[in-house]
Amino acid sequence: MRRCVFLDRDGVLNRAIVREGLPYPPANLDEFQLVPGASEACAALKAAGFLLVVVTNQPDVARGSQKRETVESLNNALASQVAVDDVRVCYHDAPDACQCRKPRPGLLLDAARDWHIDLAASYMIGDRWKDIEAGAQAGCTTVFIDWGYSEKQPAAPDVRVSSLAEGVDWLLARERDRGL
Repeated sequence: MRRCVFLDRDGVLNRAIVREGLPYPPANLDEFQLVPGASEACAALKAAGFLLVVVTNQPDVARGSQKRETVESLNNALASQVAVDDVRVCYHDAPDACQCRKPRPGLLLDAARDWHIDLAASYMIGDRWKDIEAGAQAGCTTVFIDWGYSEKQPAAPDVRVSSLAEGVDWLLARERDRGL
C-alpha cells in the first residue's frame, strides 16, 4: 500500500480568484498562476515517497459556465509545472448528488482503489471545508490552508496553516517524528 497526499487544485496548487471573499477557479489559462512554492512543495513530497493526487470539484462545467476542455487545459498546465501523479475531477454540481463531489470522499476512494493507497497513512490538503470533510471521511489526516474566505470553516482539521509550504513542512515534520 502506498502513502498519498491528496491536494485540492484551486487555492492550494494554483491561485484561486477571490471575489467578495469567495474563491473561484481561474476562468482560463491567462488567469492560471501557481501559488508560491507549489512546485517545490510537491517535489519535497515526492522526494519523501508520497504519491500526489489532485482532487478537484469543477461544478461550473455542470452549470454551463465553463467548458470541460478549459478545465482539462488548466489541469494540463498544472501537471506540466508541478510533479503530480494523477488529477481527479468531479464535474458535477451539488444537485447531482454524486459520490465524487467533495465533501463526499468518492474521488479519494476511487484513487485509493486504483493506486493501492493506504488512506490512514495519507493526507488531504485543502483550502475549503469540503476538502477537509472529504479527507476526514476517507480516513486521511487533514491539512487546512486558511486563506480567510468568507464562508463556512471546516469543523476539525488536523492542522490549520497559512500556506501550502507551511502545510508541507508540518506534514514532513510529522512524518519524521513518526519515524516514517
